[in-house]
Amino acid sequence: MNDIFLRACRGEAVEYTPVWIMRQAGRYLPQYQKIREKVDFLTLCKTPELAAEVTVQPVDILGVDAAILFSDILIPVEAMGMRLRFYEKRGPVLSRPIRSLKSVKKLKPIKPEEDVPFVLKTIKILRRRLRRKVPLIGFAGAPFTLATYMIEGGTSKHFVYTKTMMFKTPDVFHSLMETVTDSTIRYLSAQIKAGVQAIQIFDSWAGVLSPDDYRLFSLPYVIRIVEELSSSGIPIIYFVNNCAGLLEEIKKVPSEVIGIDWRVDIADAIKRLGKDRVIQGNLDPTALFSDPATLREKVIGILRKAKKAKGHIFNLGHGILPQSSPEMAKRLVEMVHEFSSK
Repeated sequence: MNDIFLRACRGEAVEYTPVWIMRQAGRYLPQYQKIREKVDFLTLCKTPELAAEVTVQPVDILGVDAAILFSDILIPVEAMGMRLRFYEKRGPVLSRPIRSLKSVKKLKPIKPEEDVPFVLKTIKILRRRLRRKVPLIGFAGAPFTLATYMIEGGTSKHFVYTKTMMFKTPDVFHSLMETVTDSTIRYLSAQIKAGVQAIQIFDSWAGVLSPDDYRLFSLPYVIRIVEELSSSGIPIIYFVNNCAGLLEEIKKVPSEVIGIDWRVDIADAIKRLGKDRVIQGNLDPTALFSDPATLREKVIGILRKAKKAKGHIFNLGHGILPQSSPEMAKRLVEMVHEFSSK
């Protein structure tokens, strides 16, 4: 198995910089679209054989150095008792948003083996299929990010309901965060037991918080998850979208790897996080719409700056966009491998 991704996560010397792409199994791939013609998104997530197939697709097509489990961050939220639906242009919608302590108390603690057996079965299938290929990354949403969906009932621009709860009834908000954190630990522990070889925690919406609010309402829960899972011995990546204003606080999370988005210069991020941290990122996803010469320049720039970190895993600063060209994504992987091995 190609274990260069795992070695890079641990800060060990590697022959070249490993690369994988967030949302690498998705709508930009014709092979994925062909499967989606037959099933809806949620059914795909819950059908282990199909979920495993789309997880492996980018490994074979792009040549990335790690696979990431095909699923969705809201799967455990559904298991906690909220009805989940996905709409093509609207995105995820959760029924009966959490707006009170009473609704928090109605949530049930997740029992992964009973509530999400399809996730665990997918992992077991993938470990067999990837045995001679690359490591498998499991994942979950961070508690704050999950809480925003649960409170807002879906995606949001301003997070009015979430912040109203934070500021007006913080006891309710913290009760929700405790509940979500407990279930997230159970969910990720089950993934580890099933066989994932690394974990990524997605804090997609933490960037909407001020540093003070992040320190109070998000950070303690992420730290608890990482500390609880650290005994597993597998690498943990913590990714915060729109992280530039929060890096000094994010630094307190004891994960082996910190993932950053493209809005912060990687050299500045390394300086602020410390040279003893492995960093992941951080090409702007829209760079894949540029010409090869421009892409080459951007890739080399990131690789050069990242040399000052303890270790580096190349990735986009967020998920690959549906309009992206698979050919350019493959070329990106080839560029990272070529230029980092010199």
